Amino acid sequence: MERESSSMRALAVGAVGVVFGDLGTSPLYTLQEVFSRDYGLEINHASVLGALSLVFWALVLVVCLKYVLLVMRADNQGEGGIMALLALAQHSVGNSHKWRAAIAWLGIFGAALFYGDGVITPAISVLSAVEGIQVVNPALTDWILPISVVILLALFAMQRFGTERVSKLFAPIMCLWFIAIALLGVVMIVREPEVLRALNPFYAVRFFQVHGLAGFVALGGVVLALTGAEALYADMGHFGKRPIRMAWISFVFPALLLNYFGQGAFLLSNPKVEGNLFYLIVPHALLVPMIVLAAAATVIASQAVISGAYSMTRDAMRLGYWPRMLIVHTSSRVAGQVFVPQVNAVLLILVLAAVLGFRSSENLGAAYGIAVTGTMISTTLLLLVVAARLWHWKPVLVVALGAVLLVIDGAFFGANLIKVEHGGWFPLALGLLVLAVMATWHRGRRILLSQMKDEARPLIPFLTALAEHPPVRLPGTAIFLSSNLEVVPPALWLSVTRFSALHERNVLVHVETLEVPFVDTVHCAEWRQLDHSFWVVALRYGFMQTPDIPAALPRAAPHGVMVDGPQATFFLTSEAVWVSRRYGMGLWRDRLFTFLARNTRPAPAFFEIPGDRVVELGQPVEL
Repeated sequence: MERESSSMRALAVGAVGVVFGDLGTSPLYTLQEVFSRDYGLEINHASVLGALSLVFWALVLVVCLKYVLLVMRADNQGEGGIMALLALAQHSVGNSHKWRAAIAWLGIFGAALFYGDGVITPAISVLSAVEGIQVVNPALTDWILPISVVILLALFAMQRFGTERVSKLFAPIMCLWFIAIALLGVVMIVREPEVLRALNPFYAVRFFQVHGLAGFVALGGVVLALTGAEALYADMGHFGKRPIRMAWISFVFPALLLNYFGQGAFLLSNPKVEGNLFYLIVPHALLVPMIVLAAAATVIASQAVISGAYSMTRDAMRLGYWPRMLIVHTSSRVAGQVFVPQVNAVLLILVLAAVLGFRSSENLGAAYGIAVTGTMISTTLLLLVVAARLWHWKPVLVVALGAVLLVIDGAFFGANLIKVEHGGWFPLALGLLVLAVMATWHRGRRILLSQMKDEARPLIPFLTALAEHPPVRLPGTAIFLSSNLEVVPPALWLSVTRFSALHERNVLVHVETLEVPFVDTVHCAEWRQLDHSFWVVALRYGFMQTPDIPAALPRAAPHGVMVDGPQATFFLTSEAVWVSRRYGMGLWRDRLFTFLARNTRPAPAFFEIPGDRVVELGQPVEL
């Protein structure tokens, strides 16, 4: 029992270093954005207490109630994240095509907006930390952008090494960060204890009554306190529910509240103050160390979001919503630690564009929020599907819960929509672009597979014809990748009809991605013999696994079937896609799909098949 408790504490400390980076650095810019000149809020006793009350109850209702208590219950074999929730929700509705399609749109909408969050978070986090130097010396203001760019370049350059090498530093730094911001808050609260009145929800209600539309718009700033809440769910598979919940309730949440209320206490005493509110409560002698600590914390916060983008890309590929890309595993112990070079390069370009385009954390604050709140709405709707169909909750309870959560999420989303023309268009445009790519790729692949199925030849009659008119037999084993084990793979058909030859042993391999994160090696492969020279095998993987066909086949191969080494050759079909008006999705989507298909990672590399064992046969496919 003592050993289990010690292990739980160690996991909780590790979660502090990885999971809470984004939430933990929100005090750098949240209240500063709420009282931005754009909202026109006067800093006085009522507005400060009202804003603080909104922040407090937003953290309680959204993070504590929604994510920690409810969403984290929806684990897919221990794994979390919106793609895991998408797979869970689709599984709960069975084979209903309409429900599965609607759920798919919800999931990819949330996933697409998450990429927008992955661009804004590093930009606003690093900028807000570096802006502390202008508090030390206003003459250093011109150095904010260059220093931020250098930090971001270093951050993205280190991605290829993976987080494992530096993860041991993350927890101590973030623990020090939370202790520091908590102590800063305590000092201010002791000086102005009146601020604790904001715990009363009356002040939140009064805030809307007094400020009206301006108070509603200010929710676009309050929501910044919730950025990173999705990480609680997305990183659940790395640490487990209990350690994350323990770290949040006992350490992170109290530290955040103390700092927010400390900033509020400072505003009550200094209503005419201007500048970065977070750094204004730091004693002048500690400014430089605090800026360094804040920069380190924001790098960690950015790391968590960037890593989440890599993981989501991998999951989306396996579920058929993203073209094949190179996935580099950066850890031999943790399967979830991956690096996607193409995503890394695109994110770097977009993050630098955001920093150089918006130029300050205050300007980026106007762009922040739409991506976060859009993903929050998608998560809520998928959670309601799981609660109704998988957990079998009573309809009255599902409706009541949905009403509460959607009112909150909808209010935050609506408040951020008002900021579209002031920068909110940026993450929204990114999200819509990613949504178009994901939806087009998924739809295009379904059209191609449907067309190939219509033109396919049944396997059993084909084998019967081969027995009646046997072709020339070649020594060795031929392995054909197949999207359907009931029909003849195009490569097999082309091989027989063009060369009038067939290998002594032939294996048809179908790779299937299940709606679960992992499949153990015992259930990974299922072999079946059709005749003395033909076998079919279904390889099953979870959507968080990378398929490795050469490694999987020998583990369960029947006696006498040589599927490894030089004894086996892989035959694949290379699809040459061309656009027509017969099957298409619209000209622009057809052209987008064709571009993606031509630039997707080759199947041999994706399935870990050595290039010297592959024979590719071309087949034109009409879209």
